Amino acid sequence: MASPIDFWFDFSSPFGYLASERIEDIAARNGRDVAWRPILLGAVFKVTGGAPLTEAPMKGAYSIMDMARSAREHDIPFKQPDNFPIGAVAACRATLWLQRHDDDRYAVLSTPLIHALFRAYYVDGRDISDASTVLDVAADTGVDRAALETALGESTVKDALRKTVESAIARNVFGSPTFAVDGEMFWGNDRLEMLERWLASGGW
Repeated sequence: MASPIDFWFDFSSPFGYLASERIEDIAARNGRDVAWRPILLGAVFKVTGGAPLTEAPMKGAYSIMDMARSAREHDIPFKQPDNFPIGAVAACRATLWLQRHDDDRYAVLSTPLIHALFRAYYVDGRDISDASTVLDVAADTGVDRAALETALGESTVKDALRKTVESAIARNVFGSPTFAVDGEMFWGNDRLEMLERWLASGGW
């Protein structure tokens, strides 16, 4: 099968959430899988000097409006969280732990957990920066809550997140969502249509 679409995202990214609801259909139509890459934009911003969109004068108010409008355009449930932005360390660690799990019964739950965490935050308004909320969402997804709670504090899981962020920075990933496929990078939810045209045409 052709190489997957790398999808770099931060759980605190509204446009990352919107893209997460669409990327799998685009990948499937073009014979690709999605390689989910959770990152922490806070660490990326330390390198780029960036900041959350909502913190920029004038641009912040526009971005909040545009997030909701983009959701309506694609009929994706969305509610701007009261607590925004947030740190998503526990959510990222939980995802990476599942992705790397030796038991396939857990590994296959990583993608459902990603969707569940995004929707918990952007639809239900739950605070996924709280590890207990992540554990609750994971348990509802079929993950062993106690096993995950232990894993969140393990050095191997912490190192996996650190290495994932470092890998993103090394590949010049500066925002969420970022997509990379066949050596080509696309940044932003509004580049999904271009990404699909690129895949369908073989590039230009």
